[in-house]
Amino acid sequence: MNKIENLSEFANKRFGQNFLKNDAIIKQIIQSIPNDNLKIAEIGPGLGDLTKELVLARNVTAFEVDKRLCEHLQNSFSEPIRQGTLTIHCGDVLERWGENMLLDEDYHLVANLPYYIATNIILKALKDEHCQSILVMVQKEVAIKFSAQSGEKAFSGLSVLTQTVGYGELLFDVGAENFVPPPKVTSSILLIRKERTEDNKNFENFLKVAFKQPRKKLTKNLSTDYDKDKIEALLLQKEINLTIRPHEATTLIYHHLYNELNKDHIDGREKSE
Repeated sequence: MNKIENLSEFANKRFGQNFLKNDAIIKQIIQSIPNDNLKIAEIGPGLGDLTKELVLARNVTAFEVDKRLCEHLQNSFSEPIRQGTLTIHCGDVLERWGENMLLDEDYHLVANLPYYIATNIILKALKDEHCQSILVMVQKEVAIKFSAQSGEKAFSGLSVLTQTVGYGELLFDVGAENFVPPPKVTSSILLIRKERTEDNKNFENFLKVAFKQPRKKLTKNLSTDYDKDKIEALLLQKEINLTIRPHEATTLIYHHLYNELNKDHIDGREKSE
């Protein structure tokens, strides 16, 4: 591979670039990919340090927004590209995602995601029926939100969406010293294994209402859009304390509340007779 000498100067702040330069962590990431023969979609391959290991065992389709890095990757990986084991798309991956499908075949997503776009990318992948798992390096706080369990203070709408389609797990942390330039936060490797795909914008909006003020009672948050008496009746039916906070309810409870409260509503508003 062609080498770029001064990585700190090469990193583009506009794209939130921090290059992982620890081979041991790269190997840990590779070992965390589900063991099958599905294609890998890699977002943000950067200098290709992870890509180099991926193409040894899998067919890879990589998406890189930085034109300078695209040119570097095309030169460095000319042989895998010629052999058809690597395809590189230059440009914004969100513009290529289309109708919730990044690729037209089943794949695993692997990425070192810039912090400013990480949540959006993961949510797109959760809705993509061809995406079978999500293995991403993100800011630790983001990984915690997607992998948190009911009862933990970090449990959020993102946790519910993850558990709706599968389950998430924070595998391990990656300190700032492993990057060039070093970020100001700790990163984590997040793995989401998908068992199904669901795309329900109304349910997402419902969760935003439910978690609008995380430390308030769930009934108080939901009553801004739904009838408070109905909410309380539904909770009592399930023998749930009316003082429950949003992070204390389970994913099953959220789906139950959503389904029951929306029987007579459209987008949270009561139907007219």
